[in-house]
Amino acid sequence: NFVSNFYWEDSVGPVAQRPRRLELAWRSTEPNLVGVNEFASWAKKADTDVMMAVNLGTRGIEAACNLLEYCNHPSGTKYSDLRISHGVKDPHNIKVWCLGNEMDGPWQTGHKTATEYGRLADETAKAMKQIDPSLELVVCGSSNTNMPTYPQWEATVLEEAYDSVDFISLHTYYGNRFHDTRNFLAQSDDMDRFIRTIISTCDFVKAKKRAKKDMMLSFDEWNVWFHANESDDDQMKNRPWSVAPHLLEDHYDFEDALLVGLMLITLLKHSDRVRMACLAQLVNVIAPIMTEENGPAWRQTIFYPFLHASKYGRGVALNTALRSSKHDTMDFTDVTDVDTVAVWNEEAEEVTVFAVNRDLEEAITLEADLGSFEGYQLCEHLVLEHPDFFATNSAAGETVAPKAVRDRDCLEDGCLKSQLAPASWNVLRLKKQ
Repeated sequence: NFVSNFYWEDSVGPVAQRPRRLELAWRSTEPNLVGVNEFASWAKKADTDVMMAVNLGTRGIEAACNLLEYCNHPSGTKYSDLRISHGVKDPHNIKVWCLGNEMDGPWQTGHKTATEYGRLADETAKAMKQIDPSLELVVCGSSNTNMPTYPQWEATVLEEAYDSVDFISLHTYYGNRFHDTRNFLAQSDDMDRFIRTIISTCDFVKAKKRAKKDMMLSFDEWNVWFHANESDDDQMKNRPWSVAPHLLEDHYDFEDALLVGLMLITLLKHSDRVRMACLAQLVNVIAPIMTEENGPAWRQTIFYPFLHASKYGRGVALNTALRSSKHDTMDFTDVTDVDTVAVWNEEAEEVTVFAVNRDLEEAITLEADLGSFEGYQLCEHLVLEHPDFFATNSAAGETVAPKAVRDRDCLEDGCLKSQLAPASWNVLRLKKQ
């Protein structure tokens, strides 16, 4: 939401000369201490790529192209030379650009109809690709499945912009305001349907336009988000225009970690079309890592499934067939008691199985046929479990953390059998011997 009232020019040049602006999305004051160049420098140090967004709320094609020129053009033009004058000789070479943010949302500054946005996104994309044809551009999809325009929004936007863009975005956040853990953990099924619906919509537009390319998906905002909603509303209503207020500082509990694990499994299952995905955010703001000023940093409960998927979920996601007992919840029917996905890292000769047992009371035996992976042996079983669904971590200590177990598995005649504890996140790692 920040980007729809963002003037990128304010964020470059000498820090002491940068203007302070009213930030409308979160009703705070933005001093522009961290700008385009500082963020690009941090990303380089962190060994990650920048996904940049352009303002299509209060601005448009010209500002987007100027920012692209500033970031990516080597030298010899107004904005590339401006970057150099700011002490940044080499271009940032940012390849992935989002065309606005959540433009379907009435909360968005400069909110537009699907047709209005689709036309603007298409023209902006064409202009940006005139500057750099190698760019990968992301058009805004629905902010969540409850939007009244979903999924017609995607169809209308893509009919305007299909030929000019490379990805369509999806966003979703889940919460448990009614303290119904079974229903809460079933919400990854909503994420699964969301992805399937958008794939179908993209393929419909592809057929209608007689297009050659498949539209890929960028699930570039997803997480659990609800714990701090009341305090956030109070801050913005009663104490606006402060600098860097404490907003969206959710303190995550154990059940949140289980749902994050289930969402990661869902994303891996659809990695043939979901080619990018971004946990929102990383530090302090709905984040796996929390810090205190001049104090410690610690890992929230959701840190661990994300760590495991990032570390071990590399390679090829296998199209496995799951047979599981099922249950119903308040909002969902036929929810599998177990959800799982397997990833094969051919180079490392490893197979990793991620699994969540959604049964809150009973352990379940997971049986996996490894007939296609002769010679693979179980080398590690990591489990995240806790008797208190609402247990949290803090600066004082991490009560929710994974452990390695050795007495819950056996591998005989190519069949892996593993006991999945009630309400648990499991990582089963196999390596060729």
